Amino acid sequence: MEARPLRAAFLILLVFAAAAAADAGDGRRESRAANGALFLAGSISRGVEAMVVSTERMLPHWYRVAWATFRKAAVVPAMKVAVSLCLVLSVMLLAEVVFMSFVSLAVKLLRWTPEKRYKWETITADLETGSSDYPMVLVQIPMYNEKEVYKLSIGATCGLSWPSDRIIIQVLDDSTDPEIKDLVELECKIWASKGMNITYEVRDNRKGYKAGALKEGMEHSYVEQCDYVVIFDADFQPESDFLMRAIPFLVHNPKLALVQARWEFVNPYECLMTRIQRMTLDYHFKVEQEAGSSTYAFFGFNGTGGVWRISAIKDAGGWNDRTTVEDMDLAVRASLQGWKFLYVGDLKVKSELPCSFTAYRHQQHRWTCGAANLLRKSAFEIWMTKGVSLWKKLYLLYSFLFVRKVVAHIVTFTLYCAVIPASVFIPEISIPAWAVVYIPTTITFLNAIRNFSSIHVIPFWILFENVMAMHRVKATIVGLCEGDSANEWVVTEKLGGTIREKLLPDATLIEKASPKWSHRFYFAELGFAIFLFICASYNLTYGEDSYFIYIYLQSIAFFIVMLELSSPVSSFHFLCINCTFRFYDLGNLLCIFYGLETLSHNTIQHPKSNFILTKKFFLNIQ
Repeated sequence: MEARPLRAAFLILLVFAAAAAADAGDGRRESRAANGALFLAGSISRGVEAMVVSTERMLPHWYRVAWATFRKAAVVPAMKVAVSLCLVLSVMLLAEVVFMSFVSLAVKLLRWTPEKRYKWETITADLETGSSDYPMVLVQIPMYNEKEVYKLSIGATCGLSWPSDRIIIQVLDDSTDPEIKDLVELECKIWASKGMNITYEVRDNRKGYKAGALKEGMEHSYVEQCDYVVIFDADFQPESDFLMRAIPFLVHNPKLALVQARWEFVNPYECLMTRIQRMTLDYHFKVEQEAGSSTYAFFGFNGTGGVWRISAIKDAGGWNDRTTVEDMDLAVRASLQGWKFLYVGDLKVKSELPCSFTAYRHQQHRWTCGAANLLRKSAFEIWMTKGVSLWKKLYLLYSFLFVRKVVAHIVTFTLYCAVIPASVFIPEISIPAWAVVYIPTTITFLNAIRNFSSIHVIPFWILFENVMAMHRVKATIVGLCEGDSANEWVVTEKLGGTIREKLLPDATLIEKASPKWSHRFYFAELGFAIFLFICASYNLTYGEDSYFIYIYLQSIAFFIVMLELSSPVSSFHFLCINCTFRFYDLGNLLCIFYGLETLSHNTIQHPKSNFILTKKFFLNIQ
């Protein structure tokens, strides 16, 4: 945080210097760039025209007649249905986003803090009773082969400000690596020797994965004395006052079942992908969680960084491993029992964002597939539950599970990555401007006003989220149909404090390890990159609109993701910094802005390890 003013000043100077240089003394270069762009566009158009003409000549007459008939009878009607469906889903999504954004903004402007809605008083020890006024708290830390981060989470948890005789720390280790298990157990013994009430628990199987570990952890006899349970994943590092700030809400409000903290991140600037994740998760907490907490006193538990009332967990039936979103499942069942949830936005817990695209993809598959699978399995249960208002049932089924967890992914991918690009080949299809421009612009604007510090990343966020929508749609379908991978659980890779060391050993940008070539590429992304490039080129040549601008950019986004290697962080980072000024010749000021901002941040924060990076960056300007 201390480097922000210097970073901002450095960024502003670089931007103005670049603009001045462009205006004053680089006219010939701009001219060459413009001529090059026109030449490239002309070459593409001529190439497309030549391919279309040659293809028409090669195809027999009967084939062209048959295709024209099939196109008129099947393709055009199918596309019209797809467009109509996408328009309906877009309006549904827009209404949901506007509602949530309005609520979250109202809460912020009216300063309707959790302390104003619920009673909160500091818990203090009485001289006579001692620490017995503090409730017994169980802290669970589930982990699986977490060699890089186990010390961080255990150390941070043992540093919580709470009477040592009123807290039990439970490390639930499902690790399969004997060496890692020994290290984790040794760490627990070290803290136990310092007076911490910490236990090391292992299982002989991984049944139920995280849900199974949490469930078995709750079955130990010593847990019966506990009133509340706190859950921290292995990469989470709570502040020392976490319990002092969260527990009083539960103590003084008996109807509250859960207090959820907001996630903060230790590596939000590690690469473009982590910046995008930060934007997405910030929106989730600032808008979705805040809106749910403030209106219906319900939201999906995030699985970590939260405090549960143990009696509420038991009342809801305990942990259930029927889906890969055991946290959301428990929240839904507890809500149906009448329990309320509270999100506290200024209570933050540090965690790590996935730096590997493979890890991020697996994480998103688990979250998306699990939510869709939960809708399939719990819809009838929610609708038939007695004693729950119709409005709450509709909120759970329609707003929370259907629109946010299913519609959002389907419409994002189908409309912007399939229907709009494919429509360039079918002039009979007309997509209204409000669907192509106004709705996505409104949604993007509502996201931007809650993520103003990351506004320069929004173009990249849009393109990358569209790429990820492909994987989320697949996961949604798998979850709704309960496919083979519906209960697949791949633990998200964590790097802990070794991120920089792994990425930049001796100021080297790319890891030395070279995987098999077949593991370097994501062929689904390659296929869509080619498809979108063809659509954009056809639109550039024959189209009357300007879809090709967006479609080309989306094609590049798919291509970038396709090129991810075993170290996706370095490829994302290197591309955005080392190649940013290549785009300058085409006048892409957004890329310049992001590249300069990233460079200034990394140069200030890591001057030695970024010396070669900086040198290469400025060589590319020349």
